[in-house]
Amino acid sequence: MRCLVTGVRGLLGSELRAYLKQAGEELIGWDLPENDITDIERCINGIHQVKPDVIFHLAAWTDVDGCEDNPAQATMVNFQGTWAVALGAAEIGCKLVYLSTDYVFDGRAEKPYRENDQPNPLSVYGRTKFMGEQAVIKNCPRRFIVRTSWLFGRYGRNFVDAIRQKAERESRIEVVSDQTGSPTYARDLCEPLLTIAGSEHYGIYHLTNSGQCSWFEFACEIIRLTGVRCEVAPIDSGSCGRRAPRPKFSVLENHAYRRWFGRVLRPWQEALRSYLDELSATKTGG
Repeated sequence: MRCLVTGVRGLLGSELRAYLKQAGEELIGWDLPENDITDIERCINGIHQVKPDVIFHLAAWTDVDGCEDNPAQATMVNFQGTWAVALGAAEIGCKLVYLSTDYVFDGRAEKPYRENDQPNPLSVYGRTKFMGEQAVIKNCPRRFIVRTSWLFGRYGRNFVDAIRQKAERESRIEVVSDQTGSPTYARDLCEPLLTIAGSEHYGIYHLTNSGQCSWFEFACEIIRLTGVRCEVAPIDSGSCGRRAPRPKFSVLENHAYRRWFGRVLRPWQEALRSYLDELSATKTGG
């Protein structure tokens, strides 16, 4: 397939680029500053010129607190940019895979969210990503909306690296214990994304590593696996002073992916160990 990946230099985009090349797919990568999805006319014209079979639309403004401070910019990138990509995809008749987030939910559920549960975002980031979902649904018939959560990987800022670095500097760290989700290794999303894109099973998908934990439990496992001597203390969300509200519970039930393809992603603990082993091997030249 001829694949256009927006946000190709990001945390997930970098992993997907490497995976698609290894899989023998034809790849065209877009990212700033060369390709700005908020320049609507140029974005749509660019899609016409590239003529992809599928667009993996990963480009987004994911700074949750930054979005809260600048809702106009968040709307421009996460909604208007997505609207332009959806229009371009519809005009040439290609497939569109749109990456969305667990933050479209309010976190009040008592069991994992399924794909047909009603979103109710709490933050500007969540609202603009949900607006992007609606733009895709309304404008592009051949679409897959893929919600994921708590991404970590080598090619961007993420919780795992932040905890590792902080634990190396400090003997005690505090981590939120009243938010629960599913940590997800960016590399583990690549094969499922290509599988979904190669199908005709259009709709909404939840795609995360298996299992769930709090940020505190996630941090404890990171510290345990790295062997750093550091105490991890639980705190509540109100102690953090974060500007944007976060859902307390945003675990995603991967129902549609399991239904259509009979698969689930490995447990987050295994994925975390693989990521840390990879970092260790890179440091030692292995």
